Amino acid sequence: MITGTSTEVGKTVATAALAAAAMAAGATVAVCKPAQTGVGPGERGDVDEVIRLAGVTVTSELYRFRDPLAPARAAEREGAAPVDLHKVLDGVRTLDGCDLTLVEGAGGVLVRLAADVTMLDVAAGLGAPLLVVAGAGLGTLNHTELTTSAIKAAGLECAGIVIGSWPSQPGLAERCNLDDLPALTGVPVVGRIPAGAGSLLRSSFTSQASGWFDPDWLAGL
Repeated sequence: MITGTSTEVGKTVATAALAAAAMAAGATVAVCKPAQTGVGPGERGDVDEVIRLAGVTVTSELYRFRDPLAPARAAEREGAAPVDLHKVLDGVRTLDGCDLTLVEGAGGVLVRLAADVTMLDVAAGLGAPLLVVAGAGLGTLNHTELTTSAIKAAGLECAGIVIGSWPSQPGLAERCNLDDLPALTGVPVVGRIPAGAGSLLRSSFTSQASGWFDPDWLAGL
């Protein structure tokens, strides 16, 4: 499962990058978005962006709501049925024929998919480790430690931390965070996605993606 310390930290591009890197290594990859918000019928969502960047052909989006809110509130506002945990788990499991299934969450680990369902419940139901996408600069230490603490408190595995947008000229805070993030969380930084990677053409994106992750960690997948 790909989760984040908040919204807009680069989860979708990180998901696409990991998919592209795995496919470059010869793996078959599926991508699932359990709940997409802020997108209307017929509009492009996060799964479409993963397809555009990485060329993934096995994908699934299970729920879609118009308002850019947490899925539980978005469903309530449009009078739609809330996200059902069992339907999500079944929907992800239909993709199990691939070597690697990536599940991109909505916001952070405690965002409510339904009144009593979070992304931690989905990860627990799937037995899936969580990869945390984090910011690069000031504030990320607090956000990332809170996120990894919630994952560990739920008895789940944190597979690593990926910096979702690594600047071309990192400042003091960014450079220090590379050491401080693993020291404070006990979780290694396993990838850095360059800022602006989401604007690349697919050919450039897929040819570079493997280099954005720690090679030993990537091989371990």
